Amino acid sequence: MAHSYTPGLKVLHETKVQKDRILPLKGDVIVEAKASVTPDDIVARTHLPGNVQMINVGNLLNIDPTDVEAVMQKPIGSEFKKGELIAETKGLFGFFKSNVVAPIDCTLESISSITGQVVLRDAPIPVEVDAYIRGVVAEVVPEEGVVIETEAVFIQGIFGIGGESRGELVVVTETREDELTADMIKPEHAGKVLVGGSFISLAAYNKALSMKVAGVVVGGFNYFDLEEILGYTLGVAITGSEDLVTSLVLTEGYGEIRMGSRTFDLLKEHDGKFTSINGATQIRAGVIRPEIVIPLNPEDIKGDVHAIQINEGIQAGSLVRVIRAPYFGRIGTVVSLPPELQKMESETMVRVAEIKIDDQVMVIPRANLEMVETD
Repeated sequence: MAHSYTPGLKVLHETKVQKDRILPLKGDVIVEAKASVTPDDIVARTHLPGNVQMINVGNLLNIDPTDVEAVMQKPIGSEFKKGELIAETKGLFGFFKSNVVAPIDCTLESISSITGQVVLRDAPIPVEVDAYIRGVVAEVVPEEGVVIETEAVFIQGIFGIGGESRGELVVVTETREDELTADMIKPEHAGKVLVGGSFISLAAYNKALSMKVAGVVVGGFNYFDLEEILGYTLGVAITGSEDLVTSLVLTEGYGEIRMGSRTFDLLKEHDGKFTSINGATQIRAGVIRPEIVIPLNPEDIKGDVHAIQINEGIQAGSLVRVIRAPYFGRIGTVVSLPPELQKMESETMVRVAEIKIDDQVMVIPRANLEMVETD
């Protein structure tokens, strides 16, 4: 019988997790190598240049551009407070003076003797990078950031929204088949990461937002409800920058899909542990998976790294998930695995699988598929 091997999502009982915590531009690293850190510890900081405002002082004071520098009250590089005098003419016998004041707190960056424009820059914007996970600083990258390392449970999802979050893990459903409903979400869940079973509705997710829940991990969610949350239609799956209180991680796909038993059991085993999650997803070159990281206490580390991955061979009858557009997140059953290469719309020749999705058979490249756990 024809078969194919395709990777699935990582479900790791114990593994060494390394996370790069890098600044967007050079700055200061404020922790040392081998230092122990908690998720909220700041490990590096810098300042982004402020926004620029341009003012045509020559026009405002009705003077020649070449005379602008002479009427400026401070030299280039000086700071001004909002409302402070920037430039002023001498007037006539000390009277009838004209002036320009700073519209914002700013720094004088440049003066043009050709256009009469002066460039003012807002105050620098502070940027801080935290550790994200509990662990040890394994490496310091001077002026850029650090690498944090920890022994942890590591679980990947298929799709997520929202960026990094953290909190106590709370399993709120009895089984992996149960839906995480709105009535299960309580005020005491604020700041915590909730684990459900097969599904969370839009109403329940909105309640999680209102209760300031840190994150939700479930099997599935309705694709069409994403537009109401995001405010736009999700095309290519690139997420993680959304300004959401509650990050959402789907372990299985779109729709009501029970969470894989191994994933649910592992999360239930660590119920009550402090957890870091990240909903960032990128389904294209340089794939990024949403993730759940549960740092292990020293007494929990057994030393025998136990890695479970859903990476068995697919064959006719296997349940698979599509991981590329245009059918991203759809679940189907393998009808057959034709041995010959087939030409796709991109003109490339690839190995394909015939997949039955909602009573329709589709031809999809095997590289765009991954196994779905069925036990």
